[in-house]
Amino acid sequence: MVDHLANTEINSQRIAAVENCFGASGQPLALPGRVLLGEGILTKECRKKPKPRIFFLFNDILVYGSIIINKRKYNSQHIIPLEDVTLETLPDTLQMKNRWMIKTSKKSFVVSAASLTERKEWISHLEECIKHLLTKTGRQPCKEHAAPWIPDRATDICMRCTQTRFSTLTRRHHCRKC
Repeated sequence: MVDHLANTEINSQRIAAVENCFGASGQPLALPGRVLLGEGILTKECRKKPKPRIFFLFNDILVYGSIIINKRKYNSQHIIPLEDVTLETLPDTLQMKNRWMIKTSKKSFVVSAASLTERKEWISHLEECIKHLLTKTGRQPCKEHAAPWIPDRATDICMRCTQTRFSTLTRRHHCRKC
């Protein structure tokens, strides 16, 4: 797939540039065999409102963070191993179009792309990397996923157990195991 790029100088420089954008708050990303495949801004559904986030796709991980200065400074780095990722396309809503869910055992969340074409490309590249990685490691796709975080105003029940009703006595939450 992209093995010919793995130990090239240009790949090392691109990974170093991503590390520099996250600064001291980020974790080192350079590893032998790791390749930076692409990057882009996606909108992530957050607790209060959707927010733009920078995403970097590597051959083995997905990295994202908050944008401070576009193409220069990011923070709140999150690293997701691709072998733990499952994707699910979602229908459009009035607020967000071109959506899909990124599901892992620790965290699941919804993102959206600027266009349908961009969504298809992201999903295609992610699925290709996941398939290649699972084949290489011999692992099976992850079956158990964390409950997705959805906006507070979107539900009045817990998304995990679907039985706990939120009220003045039971605060709004998105637990991992009711």
